[in-house]
Amino acid sequence: MKVLFVINSLHSKGNGLCAAVRRNIKQLKRRGIEVRVLSGRNKTGDRQPEYVLDDLRIFGFNWVIKKQGYQFSKTNKKVIKEALEWADVVHIEEPFNIQIATTRLAKKMNVPCVATYHLHPENLFASVKLSWSKLINGGLMLAWRNLVFNRCKIVHAPTDNVANRLKRWKFKSEIRTFSNGLVLDDLMHIKKENIKKDVYTIISIGRYSYEKDLITIIKSLRYSKYKDRIKLILAGKGPAEKGLKRYSDKLYNSGIIKYPVEFGFHNLEELQQIAQDADLYIHAAYIEVEGLSCMEAIQTGLVPIIARGHLTATSQFALDEKSTFKARDPKDLADKIDYWLSDDDRRFKESKKYVGLGKKYSIDKSIDEMIKMYEDALK
Repeated sequence: MKVLFVINSLHSKGNGLCAAVRRNIKQLKRRGIEVRVLSGRNKTGDRQPEYVLDDLRIFGFNWVIKKQGYQFSKTNKKVIKEALEWADVVHIEEPFNIQIATTRLAKKMNVPCVATYHLHPENLFASVKLSWSKLINGGLMLAWRNLVFNRCKIVHAPTDNVANRLKRWKFKSEIRTFSNGLVLDDLMHIKKENIKKDVYTIISIGRYSYEKDLITIIKSLRYSKYKDRIKLILAGKGPAEKGLKRYSDKLYNSGIIKYPVEFGFHNLEELQQIAQDADLYIHAAYIEVEGLSCMEAIQTGLVPIIARGHLTATSQFALDEKSTFKARDPKDLADKIDYWLSDDDRRFKESKKYVGLGKKYSIDKSIDEMIKMYEDALK
C-alpha cells in the first residue's frame, strides 16, 4: 500500500501537528507501509519531502505564522498530479489551499482520500483575537467541510469532542474516532515520592499561543492561598511570550507572588526532570483537539488540573472532577490548586492513578486504526 501524506510544512519545529505527522510516518514505515510526502521545503536539514512545494508568504500574517512554528506552501498542480499518480491512498493533514487542490484532483483521478481533523478554525483566529466570532469561524468551518473533508471517504477525529462537533456540522464523510497516539517510553515508569515541601512546583508544557491560555494560569496565582509557596514553570515558546512575561513580572515586582514565573524551551530530558520534580500539572487551553502533551506529562504520576470547555477535549484525561476547572476562569483554577496542595497525602494517592495511564492512548493502537482506515478507503 502506497500512502501519500499532504501537509504544508512537515519539518516545522515546535508545532504539535507537524510532530504528530512525522511520528506517524515513522511508525507506518516500520509496519511496511510505503509513505511519501507532499510538502514544503525542509529548511532545517538535508532530507526533503519526495514532492516539494515552494513557500507561500501571506502579507501581514507571516510574523504570526512563523512564531507559531509553521509555514504555508504554494499550490503546484504539476507536482500534485505527479504525487497522486504514485499514491494508492492520500492522507490529508490540514484543510488549506494545497489540500483543496489535492482533494479536487484526487477525485478526478479516482484516488481515495482520508483526513485527520487536527485543528479548529478557532485555533487560527485566536492569534488575531477573533476566536469568539461565530460568523468568521463558522464560515471557515463550512469552507473546510465542503472543499476538503467532504471529498474524503473517512475523517479521523482524535476525540469524541471533535467527532460530535463534526457531526453537528453535518460532515458527509464517515467519521472515525481514535487518538493521535502516544509514544510510550521509560518516562511512564517514573514514580512520585510523597515528600513534604515548603515550595510547590506547578508546570505547564506547550506553545505560548493565545488559545493555550497560559495567562489564566498566571492570574490564578493571585487568588491562591499558596501563592507565596508556588513556583510556576511554563515550558515552551511562542508569540504570546512577551505579554505573559509582562504580566508575571508585574505580579512578582508588586510582591503578589514570591517566586518569578520561569519561562523557556526544554528538550525531552529536561522536561522529564521538570515533571519528576513537579507537584501539579495545569493544562489551560480553551481550544484543543486532543492535547496529548498533557497525557505525556501526567502519565508519570503528576496530578493534572485541566480546562473544561466546549472547544477543548483534554479534560477527558482527568480522573477526578477536582482535576478540571472552568476554562478561562482563574478563580476556579486557584480553588482547584488549593484543593490539591492542601493535602499532600491526598495528592500523592491521586498521583499513583496516573502512572502508566498513557497505555490507553498507545501509538500502536492508533497506527492499527490508521492502517485499517487506509484499507477501508481503498475498498
